[in-house]
Amino acid sequence: MKILDRYIAMTLLIYTLSVMGIWVGVYALFNFINEVDLIGQQNYTIVSAIIYVVADLPAVIYSHSSVIILLGCLLGLGHLASTSQLIVVRSGGLSIMQIVQKVVIIALLFIFTVMLLGEFIAPVTEKYAESYKTKSLGYAVSNVSRQGFWLKNDDTIINVKKNFGGNIFGDVTLIKVNDKYQLDSVFHSKKAVFNKGNLNLEKAKHYQLKLDGKLTNIQSNDYQRYDTSVSFDQGLIDSLKKDPEELSSWELYRHMVFLDDNYLASGAFKVELYKRLVKPITLVAMLMMAMLFIFGSLRDATLGKKIFLGVVISLFFELSSRIGGVISLRFDYDPLFSASVPTIVALTIAFLLLKRKSDEV
Repeated sequence: MKILDRYIAMTLLIYTLSVMGIWVGVYALFNFINEVDLIGQQNYTIVSAIIYVVADLPAVIYSHSSVIILLGCLLGLGHLASTSQLIVVRSGGLSIMQIVQKVVIIALLFIFTVMLLGEFIAPVTEKYAESYKTKSLGYAVSNVSRQGFWLKNDDTIINVKKNFGGNIFGDVTLIKVNDKYQLDSVFHSKKAVFNKGNLNLEKAKHYQLKLDGKLTNIQSNDYQRYDTSVSFDQGLIDSLKKDPEELSSWELYRHMVFLDDNYLASGAFKVELYKRLVKPITLVAMLMMAMLFIFGSLRDATLGKKIFLGVVISLFFELSSRIGGVISLRFDYDPLFSASVPTIVALTIAFLLLKRKSDEV
């Protein structure tokens, strides 16, 4: 990498990390305030709350990465412009489009790094945060994944690996124990429906164990439908439900496949997955739209006002993209279309305007 490329990258990195530090600090403060009411319950102390908040930070960084990178890159470019360094760079033979290209490559490196953080590190830390908080509060529920849970109900231990909307479960196992706390039988089903205190397993496999001091026999039976009553209510299940935004991309894909195979609505998961797939392109579109206000004369307005206007327009575009996803669910549009077309249109317009500005100089 050339010296100029390294210098631009380091400048943008410093400002991006500064924005991230402030952004994450504010979120951490408010998240800690939300935990204050729980401090003192069971073994949940101030230290426990701090550990929970810190472990949840990678997920916060990932969910707000686009805005953080956008603000960091724009503030870095604003610094280069306000100190006339961009003028020096352009006088050295680099056009506006060449500068834009360098900034876009650096921003994409940032976003891909954050995506790795969100897909591989954030799930682990978030799982640890939830498990640590649950144990500290002494709850009987233990989250074993970002969408599944373990739950004890009288003499039955219930394991759900997929929780869809709080009433449809995937890959469900019921482990029943006898009065001596020995394993009695096991039920397993790929799909179950929770409805008003009843858990209905479809196409369940039943394994009955016979014990006489030791395991002597296992009988297997198939049930087209197996119903069992449970003591927990819908409120508890809703508290364990994970929204599409909280799942990794692989988990979103598995949710989509499961729902499609069972002829269930999977639009919300498709919208979130496609939005993530076009996220790098969306960031580039937002950045290029904002960069339109970086280059040019400062006679009409100060650079700070131009940067602010560019950020507002970019964030409005981001909000419009999210609204487009909601509209696609409401009117049954193609989720991929709603996620990609606005981004491509904005990217094309921003590219043409920057190209025109570059040719004019």
